[in-house]
Amino acid sequence: MCQRLVDKVAQSKQLLAITDPELLVLFEDWFEELEAEIISVVSKHGLLSPAELAGKLGLSQRGATFLLSKLVREGKL
Repeated sequence: MCQRLVDKVAQSKQLLAITDPELLVLFEDWFEELEAEIISVVSKHGLLSPAELAGKLGLSQRGATFLLSKLVREGKL
C-alpha cells in the first residue's frame, strides 16, 4: 500500500510537469470513474475478455487490457 502511494505521487509529479493541474484532476477523476464502471460491469457480467470489455465501454482493446490488468494487480477484481 505504501509503495502504491509513493508510485502515485511520483506519477502525479511527472504529469504535473507536462500538463495543467486542472486537467490532471479531471483526468484522474475520469480514470477513477472508468475503473468503477469496469468493476461494475465485471461484477454484473463476470470477468470479460479485453475485446468484450472494450466493446461494452467504448474503449480500445489495448486500453481495456491495461485497465483490466491494473485492476487485477491492485486486487480490485
